Amino acid sequence: MALDQLQDDQQEKEMGFLDHLEELRWHLVRAAASVFIFSIAAFLFKDIIFETILGPTQSNFWTYQQLCRLAELINTPALCLGDMDMVIQNRTVTGQFVWHIKSSLVVGLILGFPYTFWEVWRFVKPGLRNTEKKASRGVVVVVTFLFLLGVLFGYFIVTPLSFNFLYNYELSIKIDNIFDLSSIIGMVATLTLACGLMFQLPVVTYILSKAEIITPKLMKRYRRHSIVVILIISAIITPPDVISQVLIAMPLTFLYEISIIISRRVQKRIEKRRL
Repeated sequence: MALDQLQDDQQEKEMGFLDHLEELRWHLVRAAASVFIFSIAAFLFKDIIFETILGPTQSNFWTYQQLCRLAELINTPALCLGDMDMVIQNRTVTGQFVWHIKSSLVVGLILGFPYTFWEVWRFVKPGLRNTEKKASRGVVVVVTFLFLLGVLFGYFIVTPLSFNFLYNYELSIKIDNIFDLSSIIGMVATLTLACGLMFQLPVVTYILSKAEIITPKLMKRYRRHSIVVILIISAIITPPDVISQVLIAMPLTFLYEISIIISRRVQKRIEKRRL
């Protein structure tokens, strides 16, 4: 009798686990569907998407214009980066079609990120305690804001300045810079997505601090080490130029300092709860 009861309990637990898996599957399906819908929209509006993606390769891009205006205001001509009109080529038969699909998927992933994260959060939230739910209120808005801020920073700051540096860099006047389509789109996608993800540092810090894995004291102790790690990460995801690395390292260092403040506040709340 006891054995039958134990088997029934075990079966209920297994069914509960399978139910959770089924629920997770549908959350992921809906998230993937949102990315797919945005990707189709991007695929259909290819003229707008490709003009936008290739914007940093042209002198009339917004960032270059603003730098020239700033150069006039502060009388510093060096800030105006001058003419830059990249010649872009496609060297494979299927290249344009393949990168049309890939770029549409990247745009769909960026635009669908808020809904995707919301679906994941809907799955995670019921398993949290009431205090944890209150503490994480507004997390979807914060994560979305930081991600989009990182994407915009990568697209309007890091990407155009990286392109400008690489366009004007030359080993010899005998070598012409004619850039491949895959290299251009791949670089834009890598820089924008990488910046969007790295801007999640405060959120990651908050979660790890709540779990008491990290503390503000620990983060202060390893501040110098973190700067080295940030520089290494910046070197990996950016082209081999100092300007791009510094442009990514600066906001990440600032976010690290913000994360220390967040960790300190979380620790104070934990200590109050224990009193």
